[in-house]
Amino acid sequence: MSRQSNRTTDSKKMVGDSSRINNSELFTLTYGALVTQLCKDYENDEEVNKQLDKMGYNIGVRLIEDFLARSSIGRCQDFRETADVIAKVAFKMYLGITPSVTNWSPAGDEFSLILESNPLVDFVELPDNHSTLIYSNLLCGILRGALEMVQMAVDVRFVQDTLRGDNVTEIRMKFIKRIEENLPAGDE
Repeated sequence: MSRQSNRTTDSKKMVGDSSRINNSELFTLTYGALVTQLCKDYENDEEVNKQLDKMGYNIGVRLIEDFLARSSIGRCQDFRETADVIAKVAFKMYLGITPSVTNWSPAGDEFSLILESNPLVDFVELPDNHSTLIYSNLLCGILRGALEMVQMAVDVRFVQDTLRGDNVTEIRMKFIKRIEENLPAGDE
């Protein structure tokens, strides 16, 4: 009989221990496993970077619908408003952080998102043989894919990364053009 109660206690301990991992930690660890597998599957960091961007793009194309439904935000009037919504609403909603929007170009078509902390890189150290890996490149793809779905073509890239010894993580975004919706003839 005491044996059964020990099993119950042991299973409670296991459940209790595993429940300490929160959703963001689970995502971070899962993302780390994904990047590790990509590094094994592809010969060089450039290919891994491309795959992360492609995967992120596909996520962004689908995530925008969830974002628009959950945030109740309408169409942004300009690129500055878009930048604020990305930083103050989207990053907060999905990653629990609020990056700073800074370093605007004089033309107002380019800015930086400064992440004081990047939850994707918790528990991560880049091995020396992956010095050109852009570990969080998934984020660039997500931003590009989501904005394309709301008719904005953008270039998104990392310019600083704490994994490479920089003080902050900086994502640079440049507006390329407004994408015109191609409506079939007669549907205008």
